[in-house]
Amino acid sequence: MAETPTRVTRQRIAVRELLDEVDEFRSAQDLHFLLRERGAKVSLTTVYRTLQSLAETGEVDVMHPPTGEALFRRCSPKRHHHLVCRSCGTTVEIEESVFQAWTDQVRKIADTHRFTEVSHTVEIYGTCPACAA
Repeated sequence: MAETPTRVTRQRIAVRELLDEVDEFRSAQDLHFLLRERGAKVSLTTVYRTLQSLAETGEVDVMHPPTGEALFRRCSPKRHHHLVCRSCGTTVEIEESVFQAWTDQVRKIADTHRFTEVSHTVEIYGTCPACAA
């Protein structure tokens, strides 16, 4: 069965525009609240579906902190990882090149065990200077 393309609606545009404005990772519920505060008539289901679609196309990053709730943010198109403050959520992007030796080793191990379609996500948690003060 052919996949139905995602319709571009006023609500989906509102979600994309909000993602362009927020710097930190946010939950779908947070984004829904902000949209409703602005007067946008958008359902939480539409926010979730839009975020899922944007994540599938690589337009947003998804982070899964220890709380288990998925968080979303529009990020740079280059492959990268994150350093995240446990307290306030401040996030710093770390380019993949920093992890190059590690990813090369992981690929060798995956090849040895004949794993295919190998991917990884690295989130490093700490406390930012503002929260540590």
